[in-house]
Amino acid sequence: MASHDSASAHVRDAAPGDFDAIARIYSHYVENALATFEETAPSADDLLARHATIKAAGLPYLVAEFDGRIAGYAYASAYRPRSAYRHTIEDSVYVADGNGGRGIGRALLTALIERCERGPWRQMIAVIGNSGNAGSIALHARLGFEHVGVLRDVGFKHGRWVDTVLMQRALQPTPDATA
Repeated sequence: MASHDSASAHVRDAAPGDFDAIARIYSHYVENALATFEETAPSADDLLARHATIKAAGLPYLVAEFDGRIAGYAYASAYRPRSAYRHTIEDSVYVADGNGGRGIGRALLTALIERCERGPWRQMIAVIGNSGNAGSIALHARLGFEHVGVLRDVGFKHGRWVDTVLMQRALQPTPDATA
């Protein structure tokens, strides 16, 4: 299989008609991987409702088209619900199974960071399921995220205990003054 660069992936805002493809992509990770700790795959309608919540908060939700189909998606969401966390967001990036190494994840995360840098947020957190998820860890590191910790054995999925890796990236300098 030939390697493609991220210029081949067209990143755009997600639209309601994208959610069948998004649900297929995500269900692979729910059912077969440790990248998410969700254990029952949500429906396209469930994911569309989550999209509405994200968009209502003013946060981006993106898809990447590659070779004429949805090949991945990414979004930012609130890091925690308490108000003191309002300037911190969490990223999520999923690439369709079999599409790794084509620059799709990089194109999505780059666009997501650029959009979030234009907003009021100061920090972006990556909560990466499975400390063995070398691809996601490397992608985040290449785009300026720093490793800030590992939460050991915090999830139990597919018959095993699973870590989460925490990585962090500044979106804007944090001012000395109060927000």
